Amino acid sequence: MNGRVLRTELKRSAAPWAGAVVLAGSLAVFFLIDGIWWQGTAGWTAQWTTMAMWTRSQLAFWMPFVVGIGAVYGLRERRSRMTELLATTPLPAWRRAALPAGATALALVVGFGLLTIVGGTQVALGPTTYTGLGWLPIPLVAVLGLVAAAVFAMGVARTLPSVLTPPALVVACLVMTNMLRVRIEGEVPESRTSNRLGLLSPVTAEPRQMLLTLSDSVHLGQTVWLLGLLATGLALLAAATRRARLLAVTPALAGAAVALLILPAAPRDSYVVDKAAAAMVCDGPVCVTQASRSHLAELAPRAREALSVLHDVLGDKAPTSVREDTALRALGDPRSLPGDAVLVDFDEQLFIDASGEDLTRALVAQGLAPSCHARTSREGGGQDDVALQSMAVSWALGDPALRPMVELATDEYSRRTWADADAAWQELKGLAPAEQRSRIAELRTAALSCTARLRELPAGGASR
Repeated sequence: MNGRVLRTELKRSAAPWAGAVVLAGSLAVFFLIDGIWWQGTAGWTAQWTTMAMWTRSQLAFWMPFVVGIGAVYGLRERRSRMTELLATTPLPAWRRAALPAGATALALVVGFGLLTIVGGTQVALGPTTYTGLGWLPIPLVAVLGLVAAAVFAMGVARTLPSVLTPPALVVACLVMTNMLRVRIEGEVPESRTSNRLGLLSPVTAEPRQMLLTLSDSVHLGQTVWLLGLLATGLALLAAATRRARLLAVTPALAGAAVALLILPAAPRDSYVVDKAAAAMVCDGPVCVTQASRSHLAELAPRAREALSVLHDVLGDKAPTSVREDTALRALGDPRSLPGDAVLVDFDEQLFIDASGEDLTRALVAQGLAPSCHARTSREGGGQDDVALQSMAVSWALGDPALRPMVELATDEYSRRTWADADAAWQELKGLAPAEQRSRIAELRTAALSCTARLRELPAGGASR
């Protein structure tokens, strides 16, 4: 297959549409919709791994599409009524098969490759300083999945040349993609089927935490399976006899069998923590992950200031370090709170845009009244927790009035909560200084055990 013939094929076939739609459609989703992929440390342009995971999650839309394109492409000879004529030419069948398969593969590689370049450019221009290469297998397997699906559909359509073949394959791909799709609900991924069967689909779950990535066994198992599927597609395109078509399914079956032996049986071994990204980088008592290293320069001096304030308030019971929270948990689940460290979650509303004095206040608030329930773009947390944190930091920093940590909402529940907080603040300030300090200490003890109550703080019942 020379370059001139390939250029002609690209100009006069449906192959370029596959890559163009994958590129333009994905960019339209990312740029025209203000979705969750723009938010937090697990956003599309926040880190290299999350960029790769978000782009690959788009395969849920494009796998059925490329299967349809491939199947329509595979019916070209039948529609043109040239099957018998081409069969009499001296050109080997495998060379005739290589032309449409090569054109389709090139279009998909270019389309998905440009999508990855667009995302990668934004990551490179962003604030992250972590540039590990562990993310590269994610888009490579994605491209292999698109090419294998398209070529396999071409081979099936050539073997079963019916107008019903393309829609049947699209529906089958939609059903299988939905059934095999793996979701991340908490620490452990979930699928409607067994974990190994679910991982046969190259569609990844939408990233929820920046430190999660796919394990090496997943990359290897999926690569073996998709190569087998691709080989079967090419064999079906080149098959001229019934026996050859029956033998053509062997690579796919063998690839699936080997892949099922390689793919992890335990869900916990599928999506794993990227150890290189999660490695801690410290500046004295302040530690963040490699992926968040760009935050350290501003966080370190503010953290030392906050630790000094906490020591003045709590004495020997004060936390002695500040570190990034890296624990995996399900959405809405309470987090484990250590007594000797202030946990920082850069996705949380307290820290996501905090800088300067606001960052110091956020650290003091998290140290005096740590919240068991995060307040992020994916989790609502609780108004009581924010009110307690606002009271604690306002008292610790000597504010003359209660200073809310977040912008106040206007709904009835929020207004009632902050009215209660203002009343509790007035009662707290009416106590003797020693008693006020005692109430704040009780508040922290209650918060660490997730039992703090706003209305019980001034009466000394915050821990009940």
